[in-house]
Amino acid sequence: MNEQQLQDNIAKLLQRLRLEAQKSQRISEDIQLLAVSKSQPVEAVRAAFRCGLRQFGESYLQEALAKIAALRDLPLCWHFIGPIQSNKARAIAENFAWVHSVDRVKIAQRLSRYRPAGMAPLQICLQVNISSEASKSGVLPEALPQLVREVLPLPGLQLRGLMAIPAPSAELAQQRAAFAQVREALQQLRALAPDLDTLSMGMSDDMEAAIAEGATIVRVGSAIFGARKR
Repeated sequence: MNEQQLQDNIAKLLQRLRLEAQKSQRISEDIQLLAVSKSQPVEAVRAAFRCGLRQFGESYLQEALAKIAALRDLPLCWHFIGPIQSNKARAIAENFAWVHSVDRVKIAQRLSRYRPAGMAPLQICLQVNISSEASKSGVLPEALPQLVREVLPLPGLQLRGLMAIPAPSAELAQQRAAFAQVREALQQLRALAPDLDTLSMGMSDDMEAAIAEGATIVRVGSAIFGARKR
């Protein structure tokens, strides 16, 4: 994909975001576009930067670390959005600003332990398995309050909110119903953590439904970069 195509894709995507925000009586600036750059080459990220993007999401740690090293000359904000293995926690804590996929206290404890003292707190979201899919990562909704209680006191971390990847659906009503459950879960958790402010939900095919239900971060890959090679 050439840079002009990339620029056109980003412009169309931002227009979708603005239109849905307006329709939902929301402020478009309150919704952050996270470019999912996993499987994309370094030059594609550089081109996306030249097109105005600053927030990038990665799922594969070794690929991400190589990319982060190659792009240190750019003021990028890196988000880890994939499943986290315990032995990867140190590298994630040392190299990312955000982690969207914390789903157990052991991982949160390791991220806390390994976050360098000189860095800002690691911004984290708890991944909730809102559709109760056996194949999906994430904590079940009923276990969220206990996980919040365990994560809140950990040094070096700032708990921001929830992330979810609901079961795919082509029906807008079903998409909205799943995202509404995530929004309601966040509202209930504010009794324990009043400062929670982040809903990381919505991708290329369902971002309108997510925005309508309160998403503050939409994670978009294919609508920016085209279909992934893997």
